[in-house]
Amino acid sequence: MPQDPYLLVIADDHLMFRQGLKKNLEEKPFIKVIGEAANGLDLLRLVDNLTPHLVILDISMPKLRGIEAAARIKSVKPQIKILILSMHREREYLEQAISSGADGYLLKEDAFTELFEAIDTLMKGGSYFSSSAR
Repeated sequence: MPQDPYLLVIADDHLMFRQGLKKNLEEKPFIKVIGEAANGLDLLRLVDNLTPHLVILDISMPKLRGIEAAARIKSVKPQIKILILSMHREREYLEQAISSGADGYLLKEDAFTELFEAIDTLMKGGSYFSSSAR
């Protein structure tokens, strides 16, 4: 595990899910959540000001969808890792995520068993796709 924690921003329009995800993430000493957003536009502002190592975002958010937000983040700050967290298992969503530049795609149903593996893989330079979405 890293000496310094991975700095994360999470974005999901469902407050309860976002808070639960943050609580789960912060139980690990190697992760620090430095920002939260409820929509894609707020996410872009956060990323511009904070420059996290990793952004975990929902694919379906108001004001700016996760796919578009991911593409914009990657065009300006390509070093930031992007993990899309989604309930959509259809192949078209996975393909959109890949074309946006996202480094990973994790189904929400797999999040509790695969989340930390996905984060570790992305932070080591790999890509990660949910076992149910491959």
